[in-house]
Amino acid sequence: MIGDLGARDATALAELVAAGEVTPTELLDAALAAVEARNPVINAVVLMQEDVARRAIASGLPQGPFRGVPFLLKDLGCEAVDFPSHNGSRLLADTRYDRDSAIYARIRATGVVTFGRTTSPEGGIGAATEAAVYGGPTRNPWNTDHTSGGSSGGAGAAVAAGIVAFAHGSDGGGSVRIPASSCGLFGFKPTRARLPDGPYVGEGWAGMAIDGFLTRSVRDTAVMLDACAGADPGAPYVAPALLRSHADAISRPPRRLRVMICDTTFTGAPIHPEVRAAVHQAGRMLESLGHHVEPGRPQADVPMMMRAWTDIVGVGTALGVRRALKGRAMADLVEGVSRGAVAHAEGLHPTRYLEAVGEIHAFGRQMAVVFENGPDIILSACLAEPPARVGRFSHETEDYLGYRIGPGGIFEYSPFCAVFNASGQPAASLPLGWSAEDLPIGVHLAARFGADEELIALCAELERAAPWAAIRAPMAGAARR
Repeated sequence: MIGDLGARDATALAELVAAGEVTPTELLDAALAAVEARNPVINAVVLMQEDVARRAIASGLPQGPFRGVPFLLKDLGCEAVDFPSHNGSRLLADTRYDRDSAIYARIRATGVVTFGRTTSPEGGIGAATEAAVYGGPTRNPWNTDHTSGGSSGGAGAAVAAGIVAFAHGSDGGGSVRIPASSCGLFGFKPTRARLPDGPYVGEGWAGMAIDGFLTRSVRDTAVMLDACAGADPGAPYVAPALLRSHADAISRPPRRLRVMICDTTFTGAPIHPEVRAAVHQAGRMLESLGHHVEPGRPQADVPMMMRAWTDIVGVGTALGVRRALKGRAMADLVEGVSRGAVAHAEGLHPTRYLEAVGEIHAFGRQMAVVFENGPDIILSACLAEPPARVGRFSHETEDYLGYRIGPGGIFEYSPFCAVFNASGQPAASLPLGWSAEDLPIGVHLAARFGADEELIALCAELERAAPWAAIRAPMAGAARR
């Protein structure tokens, strides 16, 4: 039964529950069995709360769109009373919460059966998930020598391994889209403030971070976004209203769109040839669907944005670490990159944070002009190369700047995603490419600020043109592509 159920997306599983063909308890048992069988290899699922899940089923699940479907929360944010968190760090191990976050309350109302959390790197810094608090790296189900990505690396690995059909993630610099690209999944970052941050956070990383989901189908993401969208009370700002729901948007193709295809980085640097080939293949597919595709490169100050992003995240890391230390020794509880981020932040001029926020806002305006004067969609790679090997982005180094923006660092590996966290524009990674070693390659699409429904409609059109649901890691009980 595990293999059969693992071949379905969350929407299909919910339909089985609604039809009485399977019970929520049977689905939970299947997910727990998959954890037992597969998690020792990939190290993705942590902080299991089986009793909480069984009590939720016994007490009666909400009549939401995913009633009875097993679900996992990222172990970073998504605060929930019943789900303690390490937040990827020994410093914050076993943190408990006195109330549920708005995003978790909305997730729970969909009827999912949440039974644990998934691994994340300390502080959410990085494109790999190898936090010491979990006792080892999280590995890619397609090839365990490679990373599943970060910072929602555990979520991506759990879904790709067939443990759950979908999982919660979050994205402050690509942290949903990078694991989606690395694990052969769909990952969508909504427009800034589309989903709630409160009450524990006013805004994540100056508004650059937002929650999201790792899914195998566009429809699962669309329905979950509809269930969770909207500001929570007291939110500092809200996203533009959607013209129609995400679920309605994917029910029919979008208008024919102008697509800018970029087969380099946005600064003109070359990318891996297999990744470049995947971008061109996606461009040809869009042309075959009637969209107008032209080469180009967005004219915006990406290096300025990257340095501002790095400084803002460094300050945010320092704030979190200093607040949690409470007189304890940092070296015993905080990993190298985070210690480096603290040192970097404390060396900045006191006015630098606001200056960096201003630069991010200026960059957002530059990107808005790109869409106003040209394309409806920007097509690029998600990562500049196939998934990295485990250990390449270890947090042992204290060279925070080098880790982020130095030669061979995170921004060279992932030069596209953070652009749209800074601009606040919606963006998605689609599993449309594969390396010669059968590693997934994500293709990245982005749209103008607020145009979430048009972007997700395009994603659904591409999914229909090149279905990827049957292409799954061998660990998930399916043959390779």
